[in-house]
Amino acid sequence: MDQTRAHVPAFDRTTQDVGNIVEFGHVNTRVPDQQLATLFYVSALGLTRDPYLMTSTDNMWINVGTSQFHLPTGPAQVTRGVVGLVLPDLQALRHRLKRYGQKLRGTQFDVADLGESVEVTCPWGNRIRCHAPAPQFGPVALGIAYVALDVPRGTAAGIVRFYREVVGGLAVLDPDGAARITAGADTALLYRETDAVLPEFDGHHIQISLADFSGPHRRLMARGMVTEESDEHQYRFQAIVDPDSGDMLTEIEHEVRSMRHPLFARVLVNRNPEATNMRYAAGHDAVRWSVFPS
Repeated sequence: MDQTRAHVPAFDRTTQDVGNIVEFGHVNTRVPDQQLATLFYVSALGLTRDPYLMTSTDNMWINVGTSQFHLPTGPAQVTRGVVGLVLPDLQALRHRLKRYGQKLRGTQFDVADLGESVEVTCPWGNRIRCHAPAPQFGPVALGIAYVALDVPRGTAAGIVRFYREVVGGLAVLDPDGAARITAGADTALLYRETDAVLPEFDGHHIQISLADFSGPHRRLMARGMVTEESDEHQYRFQAIVDPDSGDMLTEIEHEVRSMRHPLFARVLVNRNPEATNMRYAAGHDAVRWSVFPS
């Protein structure tokens, strides 16, 4: 026997699987006021407005590590759930929220300090839960860790099957009964069952990139579920259905891109919000989105 092989550790190779969803790109919700959005997402949360794209007054792209919020101008849209962020420094976040909170009075802005996390509500009601870097978020120091969406009771198992059979993604039921879908290396889509009456879907969307781009498209087309043929690199669908019965389970628009899309894996600028004109040190303008290995 080859002694060198005999002492190779037995790795669990499945921990490295991503599935067909290879990238989580963005969460898109309309905002009525770009100035208020800047105050909340850039000043208070400490995120970065993309300096290269969507630089006018009718849309704004906000960088969060390797993902984004897209905020086009229009009637407010609210996700039915919560977006989970990892931020480098929660204490610095608390100071920013206190500093800028006064300027957001009169809106739905709110802060709930949960100790290990801070839940912030945007001026129009979107909930964002902020976490410090931790092992459960992998190497991420700045990014969108999850998008957790509320769904009707009894739908999670069917949602898991939909993502497995139609999208080709990695999907499981968590111990608490939520559907967990791997969306790139460091982001998860979570669908959590609730008995609460859910508001009507208002058209907000998420964007994902697929390795097998045509397979899900073919299966969605067979079911009449493609809602937009955007271009050669992109299409959209909205309904999530039981693959067996075809019954509607929930709705959220998916903007689906291929790995040949010009924006796939685009490197994003992320600033250090603690660097100001009054508190500045050369070489500290940017912040890294990943944790250096220990």
